[in-house]
Amino acid sequence: MIIIELFSWWYGKGWGIVAENIQRRLVVTSHIFSLPVLVRTLFAPWRRILTYPSSGLGDHVRAIADNTVSRAIGLIVRLAVLFTASVILFVVFSAALVELIIWPLIPLLIPFCVAMSIVL
Repeated sequence: MIIIELFSWWYGKGWGIVAENIQRRLVVTSHIFSLPVLVRTLFAPWRRILTYPSSGLGDHVRAIADNTVSRAIGLIVRLAVLFTASVILFVVFSAALVELIIWPLIPLLIPFCVAMSIVL
């Protein structure tokens, strides 16, 4: 009787729990890297470093150049973090697919291992 309950949980509610855990891992990974914030602020200046021009044309040109460099550095850093996050999300997603494929096979491994131990 307990074996039937185990199989009904394993292939029913247990599989749903595994799917929820996988979804939670993907969401947590996305939040760790703050992906929505990174995408929204892709062209924002790095660490909000801005130069405000004073009077004079030279100061205006220098402020524009400084702000452009600050935005370029911000873009490069954010793109690097987005690339890293994409790679890690791909690894987490791939591991999740493997987990979903292996999950229904795990109960079948018990009789297989017992049979292999008798044969060997």
